Amino acid sequence: MCGRFALFAKVRELEMQFKLGSVPKLFARYNITPSQPVVAIREDRDRGQRALAVLTWGLVPFWAKDPAIAHQLTNARSETAAGKPAFRGPMRHKRCLIPAHGFYEWKRIGHDREPWYFRPTDDSMLAMAGLWEHWGSPDGSEIESCTILTTSANADMDPIHHRMPVLIPPEHYDRWLDPTLERSSDVADLLKPPPEGYLIRHPVSPRVNSGRENDPALIEPVAPAPPAPEQGDLFADL
Repeated sequence: MCGRFALFAKVRELEMQFKLGSVPKLFARYNITPSQPVVAIREDRDRGQRALAVLTWGLVPFWAKDPAIAHQLTNARSETAAGKPAFRGPMRHKRCLIPAHGFYEWKRIGHDREPWYFRPTDDSMLAMAGLWEHWGSPDGSEIESCTILTTSANADMDPIHHRMPVLIPPEHYDRWLDPTLERSSDVADLLKPPPEGYLIRHPVSPRVNSGRENDPALIEPVAPAPPAPEQGDLFADL
């Protein structure tokens, strides 16, 4: 899954990697959490080019009566998204890319959870596969929101968690964003984990558990937690 990530790109970096026009200045964010605004790249059908959008993380389906459903839809399983009512339409023609420099996942150690940070080995920017939707309420308010697609973990991820975000390589940006490719089979081959060795990981401070924390030290390595002590046999011979 993907529950937190970081993006601290310079404007020029975003423009170059995603072939965008003018991009507004963005604040560095080291602890992006669900329900917050996130940067996304999508295809502007009217202009026939990519455009940067700011979406709320947590998808609100167009048919939802209560936007609070977004809390349940921050991630979507790529294996089943095309058949789910909330994601069926977006999978056909509302796909997007969500840039990140890295993402966090938590490893369970006994009753505790230890945060780890994952980033590309070459320090390039990731493009997480996303879906977006537009929702309007009876009072006229509107929300544009998104979810991040997940897949099974690769060998880099598996020691920490069994799921990870789908990562789209640059050579496939055009195909993923193309709204004319409406069959799930057109992009199904992209919904897979990256090869082993693509990511590196390290444990980070538990300060990242608080969504109020946001500074570069959050992504810095810390010493890993010691292994949980083994439980002895209650009825062992003495």
